[in-house]
Amino acid sequence: MVRVEGELSNFSKPASGHWYFTLKDDSAQIRCAMFAGRNRHVRLTPHNGNQVLVRGRVSLYEARGDFQIIVEQMSPAGEGALRAAFDQLKERLAQEGLFDEAGKTSLPSLPRHLTIISSASGAALQDVLQVIERRYPSLAVTLIATAVQGDAAEPQLLDALDRAARSTTDVVLITRGGGSLEDLWAFNLESVARAIAACPHPVVAAIGHQSDVTIADFVADVRAPTPSRGCRTHHPHGGRSRRLVSWSPPPAQHAAGATIAHAATKSSTSERQVGRPQATTGAANAAGG
Repeated sequence: MVRVEGELSNFSKPASGHWYFTLKDDSAQIRCAMFAGRNRHVRLTPHNGNQVLVRGRVSLYEARGDFQIIVEQMSPAGEGALRAAFDQLKERLAQEGLFDEAGKTSLPSLPRHLTIISSASGAALQDVLQVIERRYPSLAVTLIATAVQGDAAEPQLLDALDRAARSTTDVVLITRGGGSLEDLWAFNLESVARAIAACPHPVVAAIGHQSDVTIADFVADVRAPTPSRGCRTHHPHGGRSRRLVSWSPPPAQHAAGATIAHAATKSSTSERQVGRPQATTGAANAAGG
């Protein structure tokens, strides 16, 4: 595989959905092709003049006798430094053995308590809770709410992982929705990766969409392609009994004494839904584990 950064030119998109274009700089140019199965995952709308970074393999187009790049990934050129840092850390941690299957912790066959580390306002959390409500109503759930991007994300994720590690939970699910490489960067930090690896409980990573890959995915015990699939991964069976959903806010709010909880009970003859959480006392949060 090669990585090339340059300016897009001669961009075309025929009815096949494939992309054909040239990458150029001041002194050279090379033709490229990106097939429809790959370009559907690109998060930018390419235009002539865009500065982009592509990753792909060099091939020979025999009809013209030209070399070209068959592109697998495309991102804005500004992500180049982040991508290089990602690859360097991935290689170093792999050499240390943090990704080895032999070091992974197996998921319990029937977990009773799940701890979710995620944004309290994110769509990913809502997807997970909907799956739990529909398929696993017997599962006790504790949410440790954190920022999932920006400067606050790293310390809050580390605090959440430490709290989860010291709890009696059966499984930890760390999740957020999709985004750019920069948006997901908190899950590519070495400190977060090592905290996941050190967690004594099995960790399921469900970061972004199937096409999003982070360092957290490699170091976690199980990687799920989407947040809702992450929920199905840790709990293969359903049930009908009491469930407590406990919400623990980010450290800044927690220090002020804010704790949110919602408890719900489902009998064998009645239906229930998880409603909007209501503010309660800290005792309710402690009850969730």
